Amino acid sequence: MFVVTVTYTAPIDEVDRWRPAHGEWLNDLLAKQLLLVAGRRPEWVGGVYLIPEMPSDEIHRLLATDPYLLNGVAEHQVVEFTPLLVAAGLEEIKSSA
Repeated sequence: MFVVTVTYTAPIDEVDRWRPAHGEWLNDLLAKQLLLVAGRRPEWVGGVYLIPEMPSDEIHRLLATDPYLLNGVAEHQVVEFTPLLVAAGLEEIKSSA
């Protein structure tokens, strides 16, 4: 599983130009369950995604299609982790490792 932090690299008015396309991109990934959670970070500095297990090269290909990244207004930092302990109801995301 992956936690991705998004950091804006451009002024917010430039980021806002791409927000509709970015929202469509997120909704498409959510519908395909290629993205589990997406949210905004405080202070309007970026966002955070939770992405299910997939090959590392696939996640980088997926993130490369983010309109924010394509238009040079944000960057991603990817952290891979193995979920071992989960809250009740979230057992399906727990690693079998």
